[in-house]
Amino acid sequence: MIRVRGRVRSLGLPIVWGAAAVAYKLVCPLAQETGLQARIVTSAVFFAVGTALILHVRHSLMRELRQLRRVAGAAQRALLRPLPSWIDGLDVAAAQVSAERGAAVGGDLYEVVATEHGVRAVMGDVRGHGIGAFGTVAAVLGCFREAAHDEQDLDGVLRRLDRALDRHLRQEHPASAAEEFVTLLLVEISPDGEMLALNCGHPWPYRLSGVQAEQLAPGDPHPPLGLFPLPPVLPTVRLGRLESDDALFLFTDGAQDARDARGGFFPLATALTSVAGEGLLSSQGVVGRISTALRHHTRGTPPDDIALLVLRNGRPAHLGARGTARTTTTSPQPTTHL
Repeated sequence: MIRVRGRVRSLGLPIVWGAAAVAYKLVCPLAQETGLQARIVTSAVFFAVGTALILHVRHSLMRELRQLRRVAGAAQRALLRPLPSWIDGLDVAAAQVSAERGAAVGGDLYEVVATEHGVRAVMGDVRGHGIGAFGTVAAVLGCFREAAHDEQDLDGVLRRLDRALDRHLRQEHPASAAEEFVTLLLVEISPDGEMLALNCGHPWPYRLSGVQAEQLAPGDPHPPLGLFPLPPVLPTVRLGRLESDDALFLFTDGAQDARDARGGFFPLATALTSVAGEGLLSSQGVVGRISTALRHHTRGTPPDDIALLVLRNGRPAHLGARGTARTTTTSPQPTTHL
């Protein structure tokens, strides 16, 4: 009812202007004259009324657009919840930017949870971006938050995600279900720093160790979820060990595919090596440096959604095997929306 009343009030002023213009044409003696001066005055009156109507409609549309963006941004923040700054001894930070100017909604997804099986993280990229990809992001993230705790192995988590995505696509996108897909990277970090992963068409992460940045690529990834059925056997791959003060950098392909005005790709490996060479940085520091470099490279308008996630092992080296599955939250940091 309030929305209807608002629309009625917004239409009141244009109706008054229109009625005034019609009354002027029908009643005012000057409007009945055919001389040049009278015609100029009449044209000026109708031009002023028309311009006012256009500006009024534009103002109303911009107000509704801002409201829609605020609602979409609130929904996105509720879905991509701010990550704790510490999770079971890991220093955590994330950043997300939408390819749609002025929008906070993107097609990238990420989450980190501490479970009795270790810290588990997901990074994914839904086909497309904007509000159209929002439902798929919600379906995948909702399933991961449950499956990460319920499933003993990563392959069980991935199969749950595959089934959830299939149900969502058949229900929400029946006509184009065969064309929709999600690239996905699952990572599990045990208390002693050992890392396991399952990859479905997603870029492999980087490990920042000392002054080096190394992309971990232990093998070819599986096809993205949604394109083909998962194979009967899904062996996890080992990414090595995340030693004390090492950081794992996860990202979506929008980061490495970002181009500058001349078409040059963003040098992600070089940027990470430069960050690692500056010495020990917090996860928030790494995210901040790479975000700034990306923003500078693309002049603030990336062609695709970008998500960044950094997990730094903050456990003392001699306590690396004594982690727990309990989540420790200290000074929660909101996700950075670039």
